[in-house]
Amino acid sequence: AGEISQEQLDKNVRNMLTYIVKTPRFNKYQYSNKPEIEAHAKLVREAAPEGMVLLENNGVLPLQGVKKVALYGTGSYDFIAGGTGSGNVNKPYIRNVAEGLTDNGLEVNPAIQEWYEQYITYSKTSLKNNGAGGILLGDPVISEMAVSREFIEKMEPVTDIAIFTLSRNAGEGGDRYALDGDWTLTGQERELIQTLADVYHAAGKQFVVVLNIGGVIETASWKHIPDAILLAWTPGQEGGYAVADVLCGKANPSGKLPMTFPVSYLDIPSSANFPYNYKKSQIGAWDFLWGRKKKEQKCIDYTEYNEGIYVGYRYFQTAGAPVSYPFGYGKSYTTFEYSKPVVKATDKGFTATITVKNTGAVAGKESVQLYVAAPAGGLEKPAFELKGFAKTKELAPGESQTLTIEVCKYTLASFNEANSAWETAAGTYKVMFGANAADIRGTVEYRLKKAECWKVNNVLAPAQLINELTLQK
Repeated sequence: AGEISQEQLDKNVRNMLTYIVKTPRFNKYQYSNKPEIEAHAKLVREAAPEGMVLLENNGVLPLQGVKKVALYGTGSYDFIAGGTGSGNVNKPYIRNVAEGLTDNGLEVNPAIQEWYEQYITYSKTSLKNNGAGGILLGDPVISEMAVSREFIEKMEPVTDIAIFTLSRNAGEGGDRYALDGDWTLTGQERELIQTLADVYHAAGKQFVVVLNIGGVIETASWKHIPDAILLAWTPGQEGGYAVADVLCGKANPSGKLPMTFPVSYLDIPSSANFPYNYKKSQIGAWDFLWGRKKKEQKCIDYTEYNEGIYVGYRYFQTAGAPVSYPFGYGKSYTTFEYSKPVVKATDKGFTATITVKNTGAVAGKESVQLYVAAPAGGLEKPAFELKGFAKTKELAPGESQTLTIEVCKYTLASFNEANSAWETAAGTYKVMFGANAADIRGTVEYRLKKAECWKVNNVLAPAQLINELTLQK
């Protein structure tokens, strides 16, 4: 059509060919299709505990003097390794929690295991016959079956501890809901947690919950019931082994929450605009492809993003809203002391350093978060924002390490719509070192003498006014 010059066309083709001749396929690379499964397994088994988050622990973990385990929950035997869609392909196997505990030398009660395995087999056959699952949606989560108090009481005398794995899955082709069985627990799950706690506590024994989930769920109403809660996420095909390594103390969990766990779903500002109780979109993918249109429904076919800058912890910390677990939260089997917080100005911004000491009895790692509060009087800002983080090496008891986090002036900027520019205000910034967003361990100041500005082209201005949330007084 003459829209591209011959010179530009030649340049584009040359760039493509230059890339192609560098590819393994062009050079006739012969792939084996035999990945190093054992090496990969070892790597992910070691890496997974780094991201697991210890939410609660009343002295039960790591397990001591435990030999026989009453292992409940479909997720204990049908573990979720990854999400749905593209997170659900090419897994040669999945290690479940029962396998992991056995590998760590514990005995999983065979009667409970047989009951669950039969139930899972039956449920998957039923789902398959009804067309559920598949590579796009991923393996469906088997609903938790009802377990009678009588059965639990019968199993208790022959076991030392009870562990319940609670599962959730979501991702491509499988959005989440703010309903029972997703954001909230089902009645059967709640009853099982309470019954297990009642029976085992009455016998002087303990009870642990493992969360095999991909995102936030409601925890405020029940987190006080178990003796420990381990947030394992969906940690890959060695996940069951990694969970057991953490439970048994072979690994020390060192993950921190990358989001806030609110008390109520409706506490989240976006809940006002998110289709939390929908069942199916009114406009499907094929409708878009073929140009068919249906009547759009708010919170189903389109979403309004009215939260502005107040997303996640920025809202909860600024509004002072109560939460179940704050952003960045995570316990350890050991304790850490922060000292010597220092900030030094640089040409690009500043360098922050903090010394972390393991003050406990076992080795562990700590993730330090750097939060920065902007000076008042400029553009609207949250109470503070995360501007960096760093993790220690594995520190032996009594060992210390100084961490360094660099922050540039540009990352302190906010967007000024009136000027179509990113702007960093002059003034005094409060720099805070935290174990989480609600646990600040050290505070220093950084003084920026001159304001900074980065102009941009005004090409993405909204067509209409957006009614954004504001917390500015």
